[in-house]
Amino acid sequence: MNKTRQHELGSWLRQQSALSRRWLNLSRLLGVVSGILIIGQAWLMATLLNHMIVENIPGEALLLPLISLILVFVLRAWVIWLREKAGFYAGQHIRQQIRRQVLDRLHQAGPAWIQGKPAGSWATLILEQIEDMQDYYARYLPQMSLAATIPLLIVLVIFPYNWAAALILLGTAPLIPLFMAMVGMGAADANRRNFQALARLSGNFLDRLRGMETLRLFHRGQAETENISHAAEDFRQRTMEVLRMAFLSSAVLEFFASLSIALVAVYFGFSYLGELNFGHYGTGVTLFAGFLALILAPEFFQPLRDMGAFYHAKAQATGAADSLQTFLESPLQAPEQGSAILPAGPLDICARGLIVQTPDGKALTQPLDFTLTAGSRLVIVGQSGAGKSSLLSALCGFLPYQGSLLINGIELRTLDAEHWRRQLSLVGQNPQLPAPTLRDNLLLGMPDASEQQLDEVMALTGVSEFIHRLPGGLDTEPGDQAVRLSVGQAQRIAVARALLAPRRLLLLDEPSASLDAGSERWVMSALDQASRQQTTILVTHQLDLVARWDQIWVMRNGQIVQQGDYPTLSQQPGPFSDLLAWRKEEI
Repeated sequence: MNKTRQHELGSWLRQQSALSRRWLNLSRLLGVVSGILIIGQAWLMATLLNHMIVENIPGEALLLPLISLILVFVLRAWVIWLREKAGFYAGQHIRQQIRRQVLDRLHQAGPAWIQGKPAGSWATLILEQIEDMQDYYARYLPQMSLAATIPLLIVLVIFPYNWAAALILLGTAPLIPLFMAMVGMGAADANRRNFQALARLSGNFLDRLRGMETLRLFHRGQAETENISHAAEDFRQRTMEVLRMAFLSSAVLEFFASLSIALVAVYFGFSYLGELNFGHYGTGVTLFAGFLALILAPEFFQPLRDMGAFYHAKAQATGAADSLQTFLESPLQAPEQGSAILPAGPLDICARGLIVQTPDGKALTQPLDFTLTAGSRLVIVGQSGAGKSSLLSALCGFLPYQGSLLINGIELRTLDAEHWRRQLSLVGQNPQLPAPTLRDNLLLGMPDASEQQLDEVMALTGVSEFIHRLPGGLDTEPGDQAVRLSVGQAQRIAVARALLAPRRLLLLDEPSASLDAGSERWVMSALDQASRQQTTILVTHQLDLVARWDQIWVMRNGQIVQQGDYPTLSQQPGPFSDLLAWRKEEI
């Protein structure tokens, strides 16, 4: 990562600190108070030692300064605790706001954008990378201010007593941030690569986990295990590289801090031996000045030590900010949303020069011109990548488009998004059952459905065939990704949910994919009956299931290359006949 990019990411991270400026300022203020208490503590200690050694004052007379010193110790500990709390709240609030920005951005991008990356990569972005910003905002950012303020206060206190000790501290202090910055550049770059490797590892592992049965069927289990092992080893090496950088920065800091404190100690030692006679203001180097300077010298470098200890937090935050800023600020052409409302009645769809686009503006289809009358039953077929699912995503409002897409004569982009999606039922090839129980999932679209309506739709879709065999019946929990159900059972639940709450447009995206013959028969029979109640669009590769549908469109390379009904298309040469022949050979 070059310096310009690091500077951009640093500026972006500091901009986000405005999300919790109050807590950050409180943390800085408490840090300054703690520094003032350190100086007071050192002054009391130097005074006590000077009274005891030089002035030979009895111990009874030193009781009040000793009690004051103890109170300062206690007060400083309490202030440090408050500062940690304020820093934690600052980091927590900023993380919450950044996570909300990412989730809002994902919502704005829509499902089509999200499906472009593995789920594990999104989980790493939303959870781990944002979490790794906590220490940057809670500790490192406030410490940057204290690393300049507290040493300056200490020098101002020491200078009236001994200017030589103050100059030694001032002369050696700039060396620490200079060398730490040189080390930190490499640490930030290593941490960025580490986050990228973690995102790849998370995505690959989750994808392999989901496809475990397929991998076993094709005897790829051992090979994929080795691939994951290599990826994990690569991630381990990158993590150790980051740790080496962190340890190196700490070693650099400790070396120069120890060297500076040693120089101060040597100066005072030779001054008391009479070898060095400078640094004082005509009265000689006093024991009080020596004690004060030597007690405060370690405290002079402590803010820099703390910043060095938290420097790895900056490297982590910079690495995380790279992908976060790229995602949040990348050009995104979200579908336009209006406020128009459709009048009641069946839906017809008309497109003129329609070009479906990705969220970043790339064309997914050629210009499309078509008219779908109200109540029609349309099948769209074609090879993978032809643009079928992209067209459905545009109809759902998930993808932007150019040209015209009219719903009952009203431009889709001018419709209220929530109102439009309430007119749709969508059944895809990967059924989603997010509610706690099967009953709740069935009632998602129509919570007030009666038991009779529920029984009728379950009988129609074949849900009643297996529901009594589940341990809790309709109250069974499907589990994450419906793991307690087979793919066919989950798909029947999804179809029943769509049929229970009929809408004005039914969209079916490969609803019979990955189903066994029995489940496919139930699902397609139910959908065939349901498709006669509204305008319906079916995307499928199963050409033997569409003979009785009204229209068939064949898509290739993002355009509609053939239209007609099944008898007509199957008898004439063309893309549809080629698909039929290809399917027969495959079977």
